Amino acid sequence: MAPLAVHVKHAGKTHDVQLDPDLPPNVFKDAIYQVTGVPVDRMKVMVKGGVLKEDSNWKKIAPKAGQTFMVIGAAGELPKPPEKPIVFLEDMDDSELAEALAKPVGLRNLGNTCYMNATVQALRSVSELRNALDAPALQSTTPLPGSLRDLYHNMSRTTDTVTPAGFLQVLRQVNPQFAEVDRGEKKSGMGMAMGYAQQDAEECYSAIVNSLRNVPGLDQNGRSVSTSAQAATGQKRFIEQYMMGVMRREMSCNEAPEEPHTVIEENVLKIECNITGATNFMAQGLLSSLDTEIEKNSPSLGRQAVYSQKSRLSRLPAYLSVHMVRFSWRQDIGKKAKIMRRVKFPLEYDALELATPELQEKLLPASRKLKDIERERAERRKVRKKTKVTQPSTSSEGAAASAVADAAGAGTSTEAGGDVEMADDAPREDQGGELQDESFYRAKEAEELNAAIHADLKSDIGSSPTGLYELVAIITHKGAAADAGHYIGFAKKSVFHPVKGTLPVAAANTDGTEQAAGGSRVGEVQAAQIEEDDEDWYKFDDEKVTVFPKEKIPTLEGGGEDSSAYVLVYKSKSS
Repeated sequence: MAPLAVHVKHAGKTHDVQLDPDLPPNVFKDAIYQVTGVPVDRMKVMVKGGVLKEDSNWKKIAPKAGQTFMVIGAAGELPKPPEKPIVFLEDMDDSELAEALAKPVGLRNLGNTCYMNATVQALRSVSELRNALDAPALQSTTPLPGSLRDLYHNMSRTTDTVTPAGFLQVLRQVNPQFAEVDRGEKKSGMGMAMGYAQQDAEECYSAIVNSLRNVPGLDQNGRSVSTSAQAATGQKRFIEQYMMGVMRREMSCNEAPEEPHTVIEENVLKIECNITGATNFMAQGLLSSLDTEIEKNSPSLGRQAVYSQKSRLSRLPAYLSVHMVRFSWRQDIGKKAKIMRRVKFPLEYDALELATPELQEKLLPASRKLKDIERERAERRKVRKKTKVTQPSTSSEGAAASAVADAAGAGTSTEAGGDVEMADDAPREDQGGELQDESFYRAKEAEELNAAIHADLKSDIGSSPTGLYELVAIITHKGAAADAGHYIGFAKKSVFHPVKGTLPVAAANTDGTEQAAGGSRVGEVQAAQIEEDDEDWYKFDDEKVTVFPKEKIPTLEGGGEDSSAYVLVYKSKSS
């Protein structure tokens, strides 16, 4: 349905705003805030049947063009104009244009499909999945992997919002639960169900990952392995390589310590963070879900007894999915309710506490080495900023190389917008103790870290070699009810943009196709490069994609009906 031109009346004044019935009510409230200055949390919008709520159904309200809505609430300070003036594409220089066009695209909401849109955007953080889906002979028992591959291809070849109708159809075909209609929406006088029901994003995330189980795995070089070769060598498939952990569960009887312990191992695609009244941090919730007590029959006692179950991961995958258990069944009201409690989660996570003692022993040397390397890098960044030593970007490497050659021939140094020291072919340290080129340190660090990684972890493709992770994607839920509300996806900018100086001018893809400069395939929108210290994120609110500052990530920790982290995706740090 097209947006409607409506009026809002507040404090005796009438304002014109746009109302889009396809978007959540909070979008309309935000538009009202822009013209009245009444904050959304203090605003009451009178509609047919009462007050407009976050989960109100526009079809039941049935707004009409030209309709006037009464707004109640004290106005605060009006929204401030943008710090930077709006710049049109035709007025941008080359660098600004590249950054504007390279921003990842949003997905159109097709009617209560925000759960799917947020999940699809979050899964893009698994960069190796793109290579696996590009396998020449992608085979699967379901059409979903091929449909997801096509959707990602479409998203990377345009700067416009993508309509994921094809993928949604396949998702509902493979998982009929997502085709459930909203029984609450009835066509007036006819009793016909209208529209699809809201779904759970975590269930969608798990369903899509499960549907990808037959996608071929990758080799040591990140290239897709053919189905025949995979069968011949017994190599793992992609999900088993990069997203599946192995959980070791040991059970002991509290009332009969002499009873032999029971040990089992099972594959897991996620770990759960239980949230109780005492949970303040993600690590607390994870450990509470791993260390539990259950009651079962004891063969030695011949009756029911209490057992302690301790679970730890004997394999850590490259991508660790954390489910924040924010919905629980309420017996008194007969439905699932949201746990609003604020739970802090880290941007960087040391998962050694989740590992078995045997795995900890293998991970520790590389973990310690990587921590040392990161401390040294941080110190170098401080020194470079302090001394104003800058590194040439990829786009200017050719000019810089020419300048170096000229300076070397003349035996002098060259200045261009700052002091740039000219060195010999091999990076070296000056007599004054100045830093060498960063690439020199990176090569040395890679060798040292590789030497510290345990041989078993090197051979286990797709496992975490260090046990250290960084957060790369988040799915949040906004609202109070499990079967309503709104889902939003977040992903770190580094997922979509290479760091300056880390990619060659031209390269080849893992499937052998030509690759354009900047790491993009030919035909795709070229990804703009970012600075190494750019820690900002992208916020994917269906069609709307905006930059989300790193400093605002703590606002997603919960504590109310606003967006709360529901699924977290952590990526293993290995360099």
